[in-house]
Order: sequence, then C-alpha cells, then structure tokens
Amino acid sequence: MKRNITKYFGVVLAAAALTLSSCSKSFLELEPRGSDLEDNFYKNEEQVYQGLIAVYDVMQWGTSGGYTMKMPLLSVASDEAHAGGSDASDQPGWVSYDNFTMTSFIGPQVGLWSKSYTGIYRANLILSKIENSTSLGTNFRARVTAEAKALRAYFYFDLIRWFGHIPLIIANIPTADLYKQTQAEPAAVWTQIEKDLREAITDLPLTIPVSENGRISKNGAKALLGKVILFQNNNARMAEAATLFNEVNTAPNYSLLPNYGDIFRPDNRFSSESIWEIPHSNAAAWGDWGWINGGEGNVAPQFIGMDGYAGSTYSAGWGFAPISLDLVTAMQGDPRFQYTIIDGAALRANGATYNARYQNTDYFIKKYAPMQSFRSAVGTAELNWPYNEIEIRLADTYLMEAECLLRSGGSTTRAGDLLNGRTGFVGVRSRVGLPAVAVTLDNVYKERQLELATEGHRFFDLIRTNRAATVLGSKGFTSGKNEILPIPQSEIDISQGNLKQNPGY
Repeated sequence: MKRNITKYFGVVLAAAALTLSSCSKSFLELEPRGSDLEDNFYKNEEQVYQGLIAVYDVMQWGTSGGYTMKMPLLSVASDEAHAGGSDASDQPGWVSYDNFTMTSFIGPQVGLWSKSYTGIYRANLILSKIENSTSLGTNFRARVTAEAKALRAYFYFDLIRWFGHIPLIIANIPTADLYKQTQAEPAAVWTQIEKDLREAITDLPLTIPVSENGRISKNGAKALLGKVILFQNNNARMAEAATLFNEVNTAPNYSLLPNYGDIFRPDNRFSSESIWEIPHSNAAAWGDWGWINGGEGNVAPQFIGMDGYAGSTYSAGWGFAPISLDLVTAMQGDPRFQYTIIDGAALRANGATYNARYQNTDYFIKKYAPMQSFRSAVGTAELNWPYNEIEIRLADTYLMEAECLLRSGGSTTRAGDLLNGRTGFVGVRSRVGLPAVAVTLDNVYKERQLELATEGHRFFDLIRTNRAATVLGSKGFTSGKNEILPIPQSEIDISQGNLKQNPGY
C-alpha cells in the first residue's frame, strides 16, 4: 500500500481537529479548529465524535486523484452517458472508462482507490481509539463503533466491486507495513464486509434525529447488507437478502414520495424515500481549488451541467457526462423522463444557448443538474453545490426485494406489489402512473434502469446480472477484464512486489 493511504494524516490527524459548528447545520459540516497530535486526541466523547465525522467526511470526496464523483462516473461507465468534456483528452480517466481502454496508468482508479482506503484508514483508527478508551459511555461506545464498522464495510464494498482483488486491512498497522500488504481472497473481503455490517446493525438506531442527518441507521445498514449479499450473486442466499430488504421496506418511517421529481430536490433532503444519504452543503463557503475535497459542496452538478449555458432554470456547467441516445430511447414515453433527462434541443428552441462539447447528444443529466436557484452565493459557487447524494432509497430496495423474491422462489404476489403496486399499496410503477407489467426478472431489471437512471446503479447491475458484455460490448467492454478496474500502477510500484495487477491489464 502506498503513502496515499496515510498522506492525509501522517502523524497528525488534522481531520480529527474539527468540530460541529451548530446543531442547525448538517452532521457533516465541519469547521477547522487547528490540529492536535493523534496521541493527544480522542480523550473524551466529543473528540471521538469528531474523529467519527472525519470518517463520514471521506464519503463526500469527489476529486481524489482526478474527478471521481461516483454517480456520474458510473453513468459514463454504463450505457447511460458518455464522457463528454472539451475533447478526448479532457479527463482521460473518464474517457477510458467510457470506452474501456483503461490501463494501469490511465483510468479513474487512483482516485477511487485513494478515497476508499483513506476512509478505511480513518475507520480503523477510530475503532482502535475506541477500543483503548476508558472514558466513553456504554451507549456512545456501541453506536460509534457500529457506525465506524458500517462505514468500513461501505468503503470495502466499493473497493471490491471496482477492483476485485484488494488488500484487507482491518486494524492500524505500522507505516512500514503498509507497503507489504498482499491482496486477500475476494471471499475473505466479502466475509469481512458482512461481519462488519451484522455487528453494526445490532447497535445502530432505527431512526436518525434531524440534527444528525447523514449518520447511518439500522435500516441503512440492513439495506447495504442486502445489497452486499445480492451482489455476490448466489441464488441460494436470495431469500436471506429478501428478508433484509423486507425489514427495510416495511419500516413505518419510509414511503415513496407521491411526486417522483421531489426525490432529487436539494430543498427536500432526507425525505421519507431516503434510506442513506450523503449530505453536501455550501455553509463552509469553500473557495480552495487546490483541495476541493476540503469543502462540503458537491462538485458533480458543476461537472455535468451544460457548458456555457445561458438561459433560465439552470446554471452553466462543464459539459461532462452527456446522456446517451440509448437511455433517451429507453425512456421515451416514460413519465420519469422529464425528471431524469434535460432535452437541450427543447431549451434551445426556447431561446437558451450552450456549447456543444465532446460527444454532445443535446441531452443532459437532470437529477442533480446545477440549478440557478441553488447556486451558492458564498465561496466559489462551482465548489459549493448543496446537492446530496442518495446512496440508497426506497424504490431501489423495493426493486431489490422483488428481484430476490423472484430469484429465490419467493412470493410473486409480494414482488408484483413492489414492482407494480396494487389497491392500497404504492409500487414503483404505480407511483408514476404506469400500468402493471408481468412480474419477471427482465421487467424488474428494466424498471431499475428507468427508475434509477443516472444514480450510479446501472453499471454494477449489468455486472452482477452478467449482462455487461451484451449491453456494453459495442462500447469496448471485454468480458473477463472490464468487470473490474486495473490496480493503480503507482500502488503496484511501491508495494515491494506484493500487489499483483488484475487480469488483462
């Protein structure tokens, strides 16, 4: 493991020297308060809490080693969007993921690897401090431990899906040993992820107070565990995953929003449909281009907005991730189209202008497009978009439960209710006024494509259902290789021969 795992810390835990500025701000809004030596920190609950926030903070990052915002990047890797930008040399990591020409040197892998292992390092650190502390209350200790384990599982879930063969580090280790780590068997990583989540579920709360929005709940961890089981693709375990999703889907504090478009509005955060959401804010008024990750804003809206846009409603962006015509065709006539895709040609017909960038299709991502009404008036506006990332929402878990029921021979009636709805129960299709369809796996997969478009699910759905080669083959996808990314060459170079490159790279 190379130094980028620890470069954000060294012997000084700068991220731990942070404090919540007020209860009115979101859980992850941080204010620098100087630096304390790690050995002198974590002496009380307040300091441990600040260290926990430092773990959550990594989830917000979008630019570690190149722009690596999860949702648009995965849309580009799938058949939902193209790379875009000024030309093929603009953000080559994105272009290479779009046409599957990644090498050990070129691709989005450096940022994705660095981000997740930084989160794991911080989780391991806070867990070790909690274990050695004698000043923490029983309930506080249990909850913070549970959150740190759930977050570690979250980061490992991303890593194993992206890289397949990764080192498994679950304790603080001496710096000299970072470069001696070998890749674990994938089965061991999956086992550890599940272990962390099962232990976390026991001590996580069912609901999260408004003042703590952004922290993971018991149902958030259950939903993540269900996804972890589902992604391993073992039909013998689908009933187990279905039970987890059912416990989430029948919880009284969740419901599908009547208006599909309201899910994505920045002024409707943490709605009844949101199970786990990553907060973003402009309260920090961030203006430092040199360390974009230091702010709390979401740079993805700026990234995918229409370049040079002049008109009403939207703010100008950078022109990345234009929507593919494949997705436009798939969503024709679907009531969710208007909330998912911006029709640029229609805007131009009404007097708006924008620049046609590389791979322009005149269609753009709408769910988190930069809107003038949410443009920050403080700091650097491009770095301060207050758009949350919804990691897991109810329609997603509805469709995953339906899939697991069908794959396990469970209740087709229940699967149909989740997919289509019925009298007295709102399903994914009935919520948007669509008629019922046959309760089949193909229709569940189709519904996931339309319901969750541009939210970062499509690529991994294609991988885990063995449809990637069929759907993405025309883009250059090679089966047996492009399911995962190459290990960053810089990691291999510094690993003293312990890390091996993924097959095909």
